Amino acid sequence: MKLPILAAALAALPTLAAAQAPAPEKGPLATVNGVAVPRERMEFMIKQQAARGTPDNPQIRTQLREELINREVLLQEATRTGIARSRDVQTQLELARQEVIVQAYLRSYLEKNPVSDAEIQSEYDRAKAQTGTTEYKARHILVETEDEAKRLIAELKKGAKFEELAQKHSRDSNKDRGGDLGWNVPGIYDKTFAEAMVKLEKGRMTEAPVQTRFGFHVIRLDDVRPVKFPALAEVKGRIQQRLTQIRIEKLVSDLRGKAKVE
Repeated sequence: MKLPILAAALAALPTLAAAQAPAPEKGPLATVNGVAVPRERMEFMIKQQAARGTPDNPQIRTQLREELINREVLLQEATRTGIARSRDVQTQLELARQEVIVQAYLRSYLEKNPVSDAEIQSEYDRAKAQTGTTEYKARHILVETEDEAKRLIAELKKGAKFEELAQKHSRDSNKDRGGDLGWNVPGIYDKTFAEAMVKLEKGRMTEAPVQTRFGFHVIRLDDVRPVKFPALAEVKGRIQQRLTQIRIEKLVSDLRGKAKVE
């Protein structure tokens, strides 16, 4: 299960490597109706924007100062009108507080338990081995009964066109494409389907129906080619993010296992 807090934590990962901002000035950023606006708020926003690639410069600081002053003006008015004490607002505040604390904890956890290069290499090697060296372009016709599949095989042997029979009889979603499955590696298919497909010579079809949990298939192999597997450098970021996601999901699962939930 993908948790919203997980997505937020992953999105915030770049902040771990953000450059340190220069030493902040002292004193409040501004005073609005006697209420001080802490300068730390602007410094925090500067760091957030720096993590997203926005430079720290006087123009940005002026814009942020105006934004924070406007927020304080609106906050004071909202407090005066009583809306800040409404049940919905209080619930949202508690949820926001919860999210900020949880994200901070997850970022800290990831700093102490980062995904290593060795783990990334291992996952890359596993995926590469699982993919194999060859991918296949096949078509199939999926029907409900073995007898129907046998009848279609007989028609094909007499010269019927595979694509036309697929459009007319197949129960699969690709029937409108004449049963075309496109280029894929065997691992994405049902094991029985894949075993039958890889045994075929290019241009040949299965002599007998192939049964899977979906029904009975007639398979034709149209072409084969070597797999073009991406280099590690191209997919390293995606692998790291996936392993990080798995790590946090395990953390949540472990903590849930220890918690008393009634």
